[in-house]
Amino acid sequence: MFIHIVRFESELSYDEVLSVAKERNPAFETVPGLLQKYYVAMEQPNTYGGIYVWETKEAQAAYRNSDLFSTVAAAYKVKGSPSVEVMDCLFPLRS
Repeated sequence: MFIHIVRFESELSYDEVLSVAKERNPAFETVPGLLQKYYVAMEQPNTYGGIYVWETKEAQAAYRNSDLFSTVAAAYKVKGSPSVEVMDCLFPLRS
């Protein structure tokens, strides 16, 4: 498994971010190789993110080159550049 975590500051309110996430959720359900996505709110004001769990690094790379990925910043009115962390998963606690 391969994981990436995205963190961004948004110009939108909490309720607006939640609404956008729910609207876009069905598109993520069909992304090849995406095993799970967690939508998260950070402790910092107006800061949100996503935790993505991928089958492979190649699946994540394909998503990063997709039309869906290219619309994230505009959909959430992201301020500046989001931070992205990528990592290999050694093993899950539960399978």
